[in-house]
Amino acid sequence: MVQMYKVFVNEVPIILSTEKYIGENYTSIPIKRAKIKRIIKQVNRGQLTHINLYHQNHKKLLKHLKKKLPLVVAGGGLVYNQNSEILFIKRNGKWDLPKGKLEKKETIQQCALREVEEETGCKDLVLGDLITVTYHIFKRNGKFKLKETYWYRMTSDYTGVLEPQPSEGIKKVRWKNFEKTQKALTKSYENIKLLFPKEYLIPNPKDHVA
Repeated sequence: MVQMYKVFVNEVPIILSTEKYIGENYTSIPIKRAKIKRIIKQVNRGQLTHINLYHQNHKKLLKHLKKKLPLVVAGGGLVYNQNSEILFIKRNGKWDLPKGKLEKKETIQQCALREVEEETGCKDLVLGDLITVTYHIFKRNGKFKLKETYWYRMTSDYTGVLEPQPSEGIKKVRWKNFEKTQKALTKSYENIKLLFPKEYLIPNPKDHVA
């Protein structure tokens, strides 16, 4: 069975796969030999749009990537209220979900709950199951880093005022129903879309197709 991960660089997924060949459009490179910083720069320039880094042992795919880039671990939440609305934040002109960096002596579950409350003002959060783990590469202080984010389903009966966290660049916090969530996801990030069932996703011809 093929094992595969998507690691996003500016909305373009780098595929980590147990298969050498996943499609004729893909440039395939053994992950052990991949010069990851060069690849990231080529993706940012638009020179690479379909890239597959492979290893036959799926457990070593992320292991090798984490050797090549500093790792930042984060936790976040997909939060539902009593009306089945979902909690969104708006930052950098895009709709996102609340998340943040793991602190010392903190479990990833504690991190996810804390960050959701800090970024949105939403209280009375109840932690549910882990939905998925997403990966994306970002640049901080001139260095590329890998962010590994653990996303949990959460619920809350909170009906009070929502407060965006200005220090994190958050401009808005909103509960969104099904239709508004669909619309928000057209102005969101590809890794955020991985958290949602297909019925939430409106096909967008501009989306990158892996």
